[in-house]
Amino acid sequence: MLDNGRRITLDGSTLRTTDIAALAERTAHPTAPDPKAFARAGESWETARRLAATGRVYGRSTGVGANRTQDVGAADADHGLRLLRSHAGAIGDPLPGREVRAMLAVRANQLLAGGAGLNPAVITSLLAALDAGAHPVVNEHGAVGTGDLAALAQTGLALAGEHPWHCEPGGRAPAPIALDNNDALALISSNALTFGQSALALDELRRLLAASLPIAALSLLAVGGSYEPFAEPVMLARPHPGSTAAAARLRTLSGIPTRPTAPLGRIQDPYGFRCLPQIHGPALDAADTLDGVLTVEVNAAAENPLISIEDQAAYHHGNFYAAHAALALDTFRLAVLQTARLSTARLAALSEPDLTRLRPFLGDAAPASSGVMILEYAAGAALGEMRAVSHPASLGHAVLSRGVEEQASFASLGARQALRACTYYRQILACELVAAIRALRMRSLEPDPGLPLATAFSLAAEALDPRMEDRPLTDDVAVAMGLLDGMAGV
Repeated sequence: MLDNGRRITLDGSTLRTTDIAALAERTAHPTAPDPKAFARAGESWETARRLAATGRVYGRSTGVGANRTQDVGAADADHGLRLLRSHAGAIGDPLPGREVRAMLAVRANQLLAGGAGLNPAVITSLLAALDAGAHPVVNEHGAVGTGDLAALAQTGLALAGEHPWHCEPGGRAPAPIALDNNDALALISSNALTFGQSALALDELRRLLAASLPIAALSLLAVGGSYEPFAEPVMLARPHPGSTAAAARLRTLSGIPTRPTAPLGRIQDPYGFRCLPQIHGPALDAADTLDGVLTVEVNAAAENPLISIEDQAAYHHGNFYAAHAALALDTFRLAVLQTARLSTARLAALSEPDLTRLRPFLGDAAPASSGVMILEYAAGAALGEMRAVSHPASLGHAVLSRGVEEQASFASLGARQALRACTYYRQILACELVAAIRALRMRSLEPDPGLPLATAFSLAAEALDPRMEDRPLTDDVAVAMGLLDGMAGV
């Protein structure tokens, strides 16, 4: 839903990943660009035109890739459009609108960093499209982590009036603009789609990581688990930031003192409870690392060549190579996968009578009741899918353009895999939530009133079906999936 009160001004230097998500989801609108940044972009464009007219500048007065040695004359007015047309061959399904809008937001901001040498009218058009809820039709596959060439070429053709737009009801595409030889490579030399998709995945996975802690705390209450693993002295003895933060939040959620007393029963719980800070913490740290990498990238003038206003020069370079993002994405997905495994471990623990003091699988009084048994299978299947998309994308390899481009980061694949991981992680956490609430109901347990965990319990208990007899749990899990964003804010 669009929040008409929120406005974000792009200036090429201060865009945050949360801003990208808000613009992509249309919970915020862009304003006119920062005047100083827009003027700098215009000066960069004029500088690039002068340089291309008087010397050899890659992609402007020469071809690209293996064609870099071929000169393009100033009179060849169609070179830019030919470049866009030839590179606009993305394949696969059209991307969801929010992913394309994230790309538009990132690309507009990067252009305002002032190193692309691109017609500033492109920035105006990109922001107009974002404001109106229009986005070019962009197909999924066409990049290997060295620039989202095909997606941005499709965008360039849409800006020129040669490629379709998708418009929301009442919205309309920006009017076509003229692009010349100096605008084609300057537009497509970016990983804007990859970074936009990464920002969306980071935003959702961070919310799911936040939701996983109250869910874990509910499971801990259901099995009467020990609070000792979350004690402040334990965390201070090995003070990784993420682990320390996870333990502190668990203490706040459940009202655990900084130095809890020893349990009367079990001395140690299974890893799903005892090692939660040590497994959840790396995911929080990896999220922060990825956020830092993306913040640099979306505010960077990384186009090749870099048009330097100060030096009145064009620098040819490799800043388009997205190794930092690829490796940060791989690390983040693997770290989140560990927390998902821990969720399935807690789900298994909730089925164990020795821990819950209830019947196996949280079954009701009927003989051989299966209760929530099938949720272990369902969560295990989702975990298998999540494991598949957590495979490091940076292990990929490609040699392209007649051997001139002999390596690829595959950050683009890593971003798409991170988006897919969101769905599977949500399903896994929802299975645990359904089982935890069922166990608490069966034990007539609730968190102490006034604790944040009591709010989480009420949110779930009011929405989830209280029936205990054997029945399909598909709808229960679907309801629980819809509760997770609310759980994140507890």
